[in-house]
Amino acid sequence: MSQELPSNKNSNEEVDLIVFFNLIGNALTKVVSFFTSVIKAVFSVAIHTVKIFINSWKIILGVIVVFTIIGYVLEQTKNVSYQSEMLVEPFYGSKYQLVTNIKYFNALIAERDYDALSNIFVEDSISLDVKNILGFKVEPGPETENDRILQYQGFMQRLDSVRKEEMTFDDYIENRSLYSGDLFLITAYSSQKDIFKNLEKGVASAFTNQFSAEAFIKKEQLRELQKQNLKTQLQEIDSLKTFYIKVRTDESKTGSKKIDLGGISLSNDTRSTTREYELLEKENIIRDQLKSLDQQKIEEDKLYAVISSFQGVGEIKRSWRDKYSLIFPALAFVLLCIFYLIFRVVNYAKNYED
Repeated sequence: MSQELPSNKNSNEEVDLIVFFNLIGNALTKVVSFFTSVIKAVFSVAIHTVKIFINSWKIILGVIVVFTIIGYVLEQTKNVSYQSEMLVEPFYGSKYQLVTNIKYFNALIAERDYDALSNIFVEDSISLDVKNILGFKVEPGPETENDRILQYQGFMQRLDSVRKEEMTFDDYIENRSLYSGDLFLITAYSSQKDIFKNLEKGVASAFTNQFSAEAFIKKEQLRELQKQNLKTQLQEIDSLKTFYIKVRTDESKTGSKKIDLGGISLSNDTRSTTREYELLEKENIIRDQLKSLDQQKIEEDKLYAVISSFQGVGEIKRSWRDKYSLIFPALAFVLLCIFYLIFRVVNYAKNYED
Protein backbone atom coordinates (compact mmCIF):
# COMPACT_ATOMS: atom_id res chain seq x y z
CA MET A 1 0.00 0.00 0.00
CA SER A 2 2.74 2.40 0.95
CA GLN A 3 4.41 1.86 -2.47
CA GLU A 4 1.16 2.43 -4.51
CA LEU A 5 0.36 5.87 -3.06
CA PRO A 6 3.28 7.71 -4.73
CA SER A 7 2.41 6.08 -8.04
CA ASN A 8 -1.18 7.35 -7.87
CA LYS A 9 0.02 10.81 -6.90
CA ASN A 10 2.38 11.01 -9.88
CA SER A 11 -0.31 9.86 -12.27
CA ASN A 12 -2.70 12.59 -10.98
CA GLU A 13 -0.05 15.24 -11.49
CA GLU A 14 0.53 14.00 -15.05
CA VAL A 15 -3.19 14.24 -15.77
CA ASP A 16 -3.31 17.79 -14.43
CA LEU A 17 -0.37 18.80 -16.61
CA ILE A 18 -2.00 17.28 -19.69
CA VAL A 19 -5.23 19.16 -19.00
CA PHE A 20 -3.33 22.40 -18.46
CA PHE A 21 -1.38 22.09 -21.71
CA ASN A 22 -4.56 21.19 -23.57
CA LEU A 23 -6.19 24.39 -22.28
CA ILE A 24 -3.18 26.46 -23.41
CA GLY A 25 -3.23 24.78 -26.79
CA ASN A 26 -6.94 25.45 -27.26
CA ALA A 27 -6.51 29.10 -26.26
CA LEU A 28 -3.62 29.57 -28.70
CA THR A 29 -5.64 27.89 -31.44
CA LYS A 30 -8.55 30.25 -30.87
CA VAL A 31 -6.25 33.30 -30.91
CA VAL A 32 -4.60 32.16 -34.14
CA SER A 33 -8.00 31.43 -35.67
CA PHE A 34 -9.26 34.92 -34.70
CA PHE A 35 -6.31 36.74 -36.26
CA THR A 36 -6.53 34.49 -39.33
CA SER A 37 -10.20 35.33 -39.78
CA VAL A 38 -9.48 39.05 -39.40
CA ILE A 39 -6.71 38.89 -42.00
CA LYS A 40 -8.96 36.96 -44.36
CA ALA A 41 -11.77 39.51 -43.89
CA VAL A 42 -9.45 42.45 -44.55
CA PHE A 43 -7.99 40.71 -47.58
CA SER A 44 -11.48 39.88 -48.86
CA VAL A 45 -12.64 43.49 -48.50
CA ALA A 46 -9.51 44.75 -50.26
CA ILE A 47 -9.95 42.29 -53.15
CA HIS A 48 -13.66 43.18 -53.53
CA THR A 49 -12.78 46.89 -53.51
CA VAL A 50 -10.13 46.41 -56.18
CA LYS A 51 -12.57 44.32 -58.19
CA ILE A 52 -15.17 47.11 -58.06
CA PHE A 53 -12.60 49.65 -59.28
CA ILE A 54 -11.50 47.33 -62.08
CA ASN A 55 -15.06 46.71 -63.25
CA SER A 56 -16.18 50.36 -62.92
CA TRP A 57 -12.99 52.28 -63.71
CA LYS A 58 -14.50 53.96 -66.75
CA ILE A 59 -17.41 55.38 -64.74
CA ILE A 60 -15.16 56.46 -61.85
CA LEU A 61 -12.59 58.07 -64.15
CA GLY A 62 -15.30 59.81 -66.17
CA VAL A 63 -16.98 61.30 -63.07
CA ILE A 64 -13.62 62.50 -61.64
CA VAL A 65 -12.61 64.11 -64.95
CA VAL A 66 -15.97 65.85 -65.38
CA PHE A 67 -16.00 67.27 -61.86
CA THR A 68 -12.35 68.29 -62.12
CA ILE A 69 -13.20 70.34 -65.22
CA ILE A 70 -16.23 71.88 -63.47
CA GLY A 71 -14.10 72.80 -60.44
CA TYR A 72 -11.38 74.31 -62.61
CA VAL A 73 -13.91 76.43 -64.52
CA LEU A 74 -15.36 77.69 -61.24
CA GLU A 75 -11.88 78.56 -59.98
CA GLN A 76 -11.22 80.67 -63.05
CA THR A 77 -14.57 82.46 -62.93
CA LYS A 78 -14.58 83.02 -59.17
CA ASN A 79 -13.85 86.58 -58.05
CA VAL A 80 -10.34 86.98 -56.65
CA SER A 81 -10.09 88.27 -53.08
CA TYR A 82 -7.11 90.03 -51.51
CA GLN A 83 -5.79 90.30 -47.97
CA SER A 84 -3.42 92.48 -45.98
CA GLU A 85 -2.26 92.42 -42.36
CA MET A 86 -1.72 95.01 -39.64
CA LEU A 87 0.20 94.26 -36.43
CA VAL A 88 -0.79 96.41 -33.43
CA GLU A 89 -0.10 96.67 -29.70
CA PRO A 90 -3.12 97.95 -27.73
CA PHE A 91 -2.74 99.88 -24.45
CA TYR A 92 -5.04 100.62 -21.51
CA GLY A 93 -7.26 97.58 -22.05
CA SER A 94 -8.29 98.68 -25.57
CA LYS A 95 -7.66 95.14 -26.87
CA TYR A 96 -11.06 94.06 -25.56
CA GLN A 97 -12.80 96.79 -27.52
CA LEU A 98 -10.71 95.92 -30.58
CA VAL A 99 -11.98 92.33 -30.68
CA THR A 100 -15.57 93.45 -30.06
CA ASN A 101 -15.51 96.07 -32.81
CA ILE A 102 -13.92 93.72 -35.34
CA LYS A 103 -16.84 91.36 -34.75
CA TYR A 104 -19.17 94.33 -35.22
CA PHE A 105 -17.53 95.22 -38.54
CA ASN A 106 -18.00 91.64 -39.76
CA ALA A 107 -21.66 91.70 -38.69
CA LEU A 108 -22.23 94.89 -40.71
CA ILE A 109 -20.57 93.30 -43.74
CA ALA A 110 -22.68 90.15 -43.40
CA GLU A 111 -25.86 92.24 -43.16
CA ARG A 112 -24.71 94.50 -46.04
CA ASP A 113 -25.26 97.61 -43.95
CA TYR A 114 -23.18 99.80 -46.22
CA ASP A 115 -24.41 103.05 -44.68
CA ALA A 116 -23.00 102.12 -41.27
CA LEU A 117 -19.77 100.93 -42.89
CA SER A 118 -19.44 104.22 -44.76
CA ASN A 119 -19.78 106.16 -41.51
CA ILE A 120 -16.86 104.18 -40.10
CA PHE A 121 -14.44 103.89 -43.02
CA VAL A 122 -15.24 106.72 -45.44
CA GLU A 123 -14.00 110.28 -44.92
CA ASP A 124 -14.22 113.35 -47.09
CA SER A 125 -10.65 112.89 -48.28
CA ILE A 126 -11.04 109.15 -48.98
CA SER A 127 -12.71 107.62 -52.03
CA LEU A 128 -13.74 104.14 -50.90
CA ASP A 129 -16.46 101.72 -51.97
CA VAL A 130 -17.29 99.79 -48.81
CA LYS A 131 -18.94 97.06 -50.91
CA ASN A 132 -15.42 95.84 -51.71
CA ILE A 133 -14.72 95.07 -48.02
CA LEU A 134 -15.16 91.33 -47.47
CA GLY A 135 -14.32 91.03 -43.78
CA PHE A 136 -11.79 91.25 -40.98
CA LYS A 137 -10.04 88.79 -38.69
CA VAL A 138 -8.18 89.43 -35.44
CA GLU A 139 -5.85 86.88 -33.84
CA PRO A 140 -2.86 86.84 -31.46
CA GLY A 141 0.27 88.34 -32.94
CA PRO A 142 3.59 86.54 -33.35
CA GLU A 143 5.41 85.69 -30.15
CA THR A 144 8.55 83.89 -29.10
CA GLU A 145 9.01 81.26 -26.44
CA ASN A 146 10.46 83.95 -24.15
CA ASP A 147 7.25 85.99 -24.56
CA ARG A 148 5.17 82.97 -23.51
CA ILE A 149 7.39 82.39 -20.48
CA LEU A 150 7.07 86.02 -19.37
CA GLN A 151 3.29 85.86 -19.73
CA TYR A 152 3.26 82.66 -17.70
CA GLN A 153 5.37 84.20 -14.94
CA GLY A 154 3.10 87.25 -14.76
CA PHE A 155 0.07 84.99 -14.55
CA MET A 156 1.59 82.86 -11.79
CA GLN A 157 2.28 85.92 -9.64
CA ARG A 158 -1.47 86.51 -9.39
CA LEU A 159 -2.20 82.99 -8.10
CA ASP A 160 -2.14 81.68 -4.55
CA SER A 161 0.37 79.03 -3.48
CA VAL A 162 -2.10 76.13 -3.83
CA ARG A 163 -3.14 77.03 -7.35
CA LYS A 164 0.48 77.59 -8.43
CA GLU A 165 1.31 73.94 -7.77
CA GLU A 166 -1.54 72.79 -10.05
CA MET A 167 -0.91 75.13 -13.00
CA THR A 168 1.88 74.07 -15.34
CA PHE A 169 3.32 75.99 -18.29
CA ASP A 170 1.69 73.63 -20.81
CA ASP A 171 -1.70 74.01 -19.10
CA TYR A 172 -1.41 77.80 -19.26
CA ILE A 173 -0.45 77.81 -22.96
CA GLU A 174 -3.29 75.42 -23.80
CA ASN A 175 -6.01 77.28 -21.90
CA ARG A 176 -5.08 80.94 -22.42
CA SER A 177 -7.50 83.13 -24.35
CA LEU A 178 -7.21 85.53 -27.27
CA TYR A 179 -6.67 88.42 -24.84
CA SER A 180 -3.59 86.91 -23.14
CA GLY A 181 -1.02 88.41 -25.49
CA ASP A 182 0.10 91.99 -26.09
CA LEU A 183 0.32 91.92 -29.90
CA PHE A 184 -2.64 91.43 -32.23
CA LEU A 185 -2.69 90.65 -35.95
CA ILE A 186 -5.58 92.23 -37.87
CA THR A 187 -6.25 90.79 -41.34
CA ALA A 188 -8.49 92.64 -43.79
CA TYR A 189 -10.08 90.99 -46.84
CA SER A 190 -11.23 92.85 -49.94
CA SER A 191 -12.26 92.25 -53.54
CA GLN A 192 -10.11 95.25 -54.53
CA LYS A 193 -6.36 95.00 -54.09
CA ASP A 194 -5.43 98.63 -53.35
CA ILE A 195 -7.89 99.87 -50.70
CA PHE A 196 -6.20 98.62 -47.54
CA LYS A 197 -4.45 101.88 -46.70
CA ASN A 198 -7.87 103.55 -46.72
CA LEU A 199 -9.11 101.09 -44.08
CA GLU A 200 -6.57 102.07 -41.41
CA LYS A 201 -8.56 105.07 -40.17
CA GLY A 202 -11.68 102.96 -39.67
CA VAL A 203 -9.75 100.15 -37.99
CA ALA A 204 -8.22 102.74 -35.62
CA SER A 205 -11.71 103.57 -34.36
CA ALA A 206 -12.00 99.98 -33.11
CA PHE A 207 -9.69 100.75 -30.19
CA THR A 208 -11.74 103.59 -28.69
CA ASN A 209 -14.13 103.07 -25.81
CA GLN A 210 -15.00 104.90 -22.60
CA PHE A 211 -13.04 102.57 -20.33
CA SER A 212 -9.77 102.85 -22.28
CA ALA A 213 -10.18 106.63 -22.64
CA GLU A 214 -10.70 107.02 -18.87
CA ALA A 215 -7.74 104.72 -18.18
CA PHE A 216 -5.60 106.84 -20.49
CA ILE A 217 -6.66 110.06 -18.71
CA LYS A 218 -6.00 108.58 -15.26
CA LYS A 219 -2.58 107.36 -16.35
CA GLU A 220 -1.75 110.83 -17.69
CA GLN A 221 -2.95 112.53 -14.49
CA LEU A 222 -0.90 110.15 -12.35
CA ARG A 223 2.18 110.81 -14.50
CA GLU A 224 1.73 114.58 -14.14
CA LEU A 225 1.34 114.23 -10.37
CA GLN A 226 4.56 112.23 -10.18
CA LYS A 227 6.35 114.85 -12.27
CA GLN A 228 5.16 117.66 -9.99
CA ASN A 229 6.38 115.80 -6.91
CA LEU A 230 9.77 115.20 -8.48
CA LYS A 231 10.06 118.85 -9.55
CA THR A 232 9.20 119.94 -6.01
CA GLN A 233 12.01 117.72 -4.70
CA LEU A 234 14.40 119.28 -7.22
CA GLN A 235 13.46 122.76 -5.98
CA GLU A 236 14.15 121.72 -2.38
CA ILE A 237 17.52 120.29 -3.43
CA ASP A 238 18.37 123.54 -5.23
CA SER A 239 17.49 125.50 -2.08
CA LEU A 240 19.74 123.26 0.03
CA LYS A 241 22.57 123.62 -2.48
CA THR A 242 22.22 127.43 -2.37
CA PHE A 243 22.25 127.35 1.43
CA TYR A 244 25.35 125.14 1.56
CA ILE A 245 27.18 127.38 -0.92
CA LYS A 246 26.36 130.41 1.22
CA VAL A 247 27.63 128.61 4.35
CA ARG A 248 30.88 127.69 2.60
CA THR A 249 31.31 131.24 1.33
CA ASP A 250 30.80 132.74 4.79
CA GLU A 251 33.25 130.26 6.35
CA SER A 252 35.88 131.04 3.73
CA LYS A 253 35.56 134.76 4.46
CA THR A 254 35.82 134.25 8.24
CA GLY A 255 38.97 132.13 7.94
CA SER A 256 40.69 130.15 10.68
CA LYS A 257 42.18 131.79 13.78
CA LYS A 258 44.79 130.14 16.05
CA ILE A 259 45.71 131.10 19.64
CA ASP A 260 48.78 129.81 21.55
CA LEU A 261 48.46 129.34 25.32
CA GLY A 262 51.64 128.02 26.92
CA GLY A 263 52.56 125.94 23.90
CA ILE A 264 48.98 124.69 23.45
CA SER A 265 47.45 125.60 20.11
CA LEU A 266 43.75 126.46 20.07
CA SER A 267 41.71 126.97 16.90
CA ASN A 268 38.21 128.22 16.17
CA ASP A 269 38.04 126.25 12.87
CA THR A 270 34.65 124.58 13.30
CA ARG A 271 33.44 124.25 9.69
CA SER A 272 29.85 123.17 9.07
CA THR A 273 29.33 119.72 7.66
CA THR A 274 27.52 119.88 4.31
CA ARG A 275 26.35 117.10 1.93
CA GLU A 276 26.79 118.46 -1.56
CA TYR A 277 27.75 115.06 -3.00
CA GLU A 278 24.67 113.33 -1.58
CA LEU A 279 22.49 116.12 -2.95
CA LEU A 280 24.09 115.69 -6.37
CA GLU A 281 23.39 111.95 -6.36
CA LYS A 282 19.79 112.54 -5.32
CA GLU A 283 19.37 115.16 -8.02
CA ASN A 284 20.65 112.77 -10.70
CA ILE A 285 18.22 110.07 -9.54
CA ILE A 286 15.27 112.46 -9.70
CA ARG A 287 16.27 113.72 -13.15
CA ASP A 288 16.47 110.11 -14.40
CA GLN A 289 12.96 109.50 -13.05
CA LEU A 290 11.69 112.60 -14.84
CA LYS A 291 13.31 111.43 -18.06
CA SER A 292 11.67 108.01 -17.66
CA LEU A 293 8.23 109.63 -17.22
CA ASP A 294 8.78 111.70 -20.36
CA GLN A 295 9.73 108.57 -22.29
CA GLN A 296 6.58 106.81 -21.08
CA LYS A 297 4.51 109.74 -22.25
CA ILE A 298 6.06 109.56 -25.70
CA GLU A 299 5.63 105.78 -25.97
CA GLU A 300 2.19 105.46 -24.35
CA ASP A 301 0.43 108.68 -25.27
CA LYS A 302 -2.08 106.76 -27.41
CA LEU A 303 -4.43 103.82 -27.11
CA TYR A 304 -2.45 101.62 -29.49
CA ALA A 305 0.82 101.40 -31.39
CA VAL A 306 1.06 100.22 -34.99
CA ILE A 307 3.96 97.80 -35.33
CA SER A 308 3.32 97.23 -39.04
CA SER A 309 0.50 98.77 -41.10
CA PHE A 310 -1.53 97.50 -44.06
CA GLN A 311 0.34 97.18 -47.33
CA GLY A 312 -0.55 99.47 -50.22
CA VAL A 313 -1.46 96.47 -52.38
CA GLY A 314 -2.82 93.29 -50.83
CA GLU A 315 -1.82 89.76 -51.72
CA ILE A 316 -4.20 87.25 -53.26
CA LYS A 317 -6.05 85.23 -50.65
CA ARG A 318 -5.24 81.54 -51.06
CA SER A 319 -7.06 78.76 -49.21
CA TRP A 320 -7.70 75.07 -49.75
CA ARG A 321 -11.42 75.88 -49.74
CA ASP A 322 -10.91 77.69 -53.04
CA LYS A 323 -9.32 74.68 -54.76
CA TYR A 324 -12.52 73.54 -56.50
CA SER A 325 -10.54 71.46 -59.00
CA LEU A 326 -9.50 69.23 -56.08
CA ILE A 327 -12.57 69.47 -53.82
CA PHE A 328 -15.19 68.65 -56.49
CA PRO A 329 -13.64 65.37 -57.76
CA ALA A 330 -12.97 64.25 -54.17
CA LEU A 331 -16.60 64.87 -53.22
CA ALA A 332 -17.80 63.16 -56.39
CA PHE A 333 -15.73 60.06 -55.56
CA VAL A 334 -17.13 59.95 -52.01
CA LEU A 335 -20.68 60.27 -53.35
CA LEU A 336 -20.04 57.43 -55.80
CA CYS A 337 -18.92 55.19 -52.94
CA ILE A 338 -22.00 56.10 -50.88
CA PHE A 339 -24.36 55.44 -53.82
CA TYR A 340 -22.70 52.09 -54.47
CA LEU A 341 -23.07 51.02 -50.84
CA ILE A 342 -26.72 52.08 -50.82
CA PHE A 343 -27.27 50.16 -54.07
CA ARG A 344 -25.71 47.00 -52.60
CA VAL A 345 -27.73 47.26 -49.40
CA VAL A 346 -30.99 47.73 -51.33
CA ASN A 347 -30.26 44.71 -53.56
CA TYR A 348 -29.32 42.62 -50.53
CA ALA A 349 -32.58 43.57 -48.82
CA LYS A 350 -34.63 42.69 -51.93
CA ASN A 351 -32.98 39.30 -52.39
CA TYR A 352 -32.91 38.40 -48.71
CA GLU A 353 -35.03 35.38 -47.80
CA ASP A 354 -36.30 34.77 -44.28
